[in-house]
Amino acid sequence: MTPALPTVPHPAPAHVFWGYLTRLGEAQVLLPALAVVMLWWCTRPGTRQVAATWLACVAAATALTTATKLAFIGWGVGSAALDFTGISGHSMFAAAVLPLLLASATATGGERSRWTALGLAYALAGGVAVSRVLVQAHSVSEALAGFATGALASALALRLARPPAQRPPLGLLAGVAACCAVLMAGTPPAPTHALVTRMALALSGHRQPFTRAMLLQRRLTQAPRWLPHEVSRDAVLPVP
Repeated sequence: MTPALPTVPHPAPAHVFWGYLTRLGEAQVLLPALAVVMLWWCTRPGTRQVAATWLACVAAATALTTATKLAFIGWGVGSAALDFTGISGHSMFAAAVLPLLLASATATGGERSRWTALGLAYALAGGVAVSRVLVQAHSVSEALAGFATGALASALALRLARPPAQRPPLGLLAGVAACCAVLMAGTPPAPTHALVTRMALALSGHRQPFTRAMLLQRRLTQAPRWLPHEVSRDAVLPVP
């Protein structure tokens, strides 16, 4: 009698959805799309300042996000109380880039189209932030920090340099959307965390990276605030 083969459980539809949505915040998906649109802006007369301002805001948010990751991985700078080890890069990129892309796509529309597009963009970015928590890649504080950082970057970019009434060709926009979909579905996740880890170790000189488990262990071993600093948590206090 042939033994029955073990069945492989299929992932729940909700898990598949959040796992797919979370990839919308990857740098390898959003940055090429942003680069294509920015290059188009640079070819238009009088719009290079828009592209430069937008790229500067996204670069600043990226630098801040990377700095928090380097600080924790290399030196253990984080918050055990908030379960914070660094700004979520996926949440940041989604909130920083998606509003700029949709603002470009609706540049020729009226105010209603503009606000509708921005609302959709920030809603998608919020979904990416939620997905980072649900796929257990980040804590709530890290996802919120990422969304806030990216949203501030995109809002500042749009405030400083609003796109003129010009829209990239529909063929270009369709190609960008199709490219994003293909990258999300068919490419492996980018090794950004491994790259940041190597950079943090090189800068700090440590052999091992700090981890979330180490951060939480630090919280467990910390003495309560009402105890003197020289009294450890396990010390036996005299009975009055």
